[in-house]
Amino acid sequence: MSKTEHHDALKKEIGLVGFGKMGGNMALHLLERSWSVHGFARKPDVRRKFAHAGAHMHDSLESLVQCLPTPRVAIVMVTAGKSTDEILFGKSGIARKLSKGDIVIDSGNSFYKDSIQRAKLFQKYGVAYIDVGFSGGPAGARSGGCLMIGGDRATFKKLEPLFKDLAKPGGYQFFEGVGAGHFAKMVHNGIEYGMMQAIAEGFAILKKSKYKFDLTRVADIYNTGSVIESRLVEWLKNAFKMHGEDLADISGAVGHTGEGEWTAKTGKELGVAPKIIEESFKFRVQSAKNPSFTGKVVSALRGQFGGHSVGK
Repeated sequence: MSKTEHHDALKKEIGLVGFGKMGGNMALHLLERSWSVHGFARKPDVRRKFAHAGAHMHDSLESLVQCLPTPRVAIVMVTAGKSTDEILFGKSGIARKLSKGDIVIDSGNSFYKDSIQRAKLFQKYGVAYIDVGFSGGPAGARSGGCLMIGGDRATFKKLEPLFKDLAKPGGYQFFEGVGAGHFAKMVHNGIEYGMMQAIAEGFAILKKSKYKFDLTRVADIYNTGSVIESRLVEWLKNAFKMHGEDLADISGAVGHTGEGEWTAKTGKELGVAPKIIEESFKFRVQSAKNPSFTGKVVSALRGQFGGHSVGK
């Protein structure tokens, strides 16, 4: 195999660990762009589903790694935290199976400090580590998302054709330094918390007013040339159409992951007072005991863009 042919194989053949609503849609998107996708999934029904779609599915990480051409490129798209660490460094984790020169892409919503530590651990194996914050939800994973990429520039340049195919046109940026991609995505999600909270509180005020507003029509006009026109307002309009303006089947207790809290804590560490982000996170925590229409709006938005479970 010539050097050029080897480089082409690197660009078009990857491993993917994690076939949930994000990883599975990423796989389908890459398959449509002529990538050869080797996947690992524990559940036989998931393996059958994506094998039928054209992926080469494996029932173990060892089998997945053995089938990839070297230097190997593996994307890990699993829940942040312990699940990611187990896949990467557990007794049967991928780190023990990779070789010097291979590359791991961590594309879950990991805390940036965890990313820095993981990169150091991979250095011991001679494996490069790239962190990618992926925005756009399952729909973005399926049709092209927004990628915030951290790590070293040389590894990024090797992988740029992959990122270009995963992203919507123009939808990826590289930021120098391990953890920078996940840091950018953490702040993105913190901002998202605050924006969703403001929208929810505004619509709660509209609902309580004496004017009996048609909230779907309000969302429609807000999203037609106004200053607050946004995908979030569009998603809220869709939620009202799907669930009714009382959002009766939506929970007023809002789920939350880690990013809002991480952003607030990091802001304080850096001498910034992220009051809106911090309060929006606290609202979600307190909504478990005090569900409200405001909480229903935030939950409905989470269901629209992230596919989160938001029913009662």
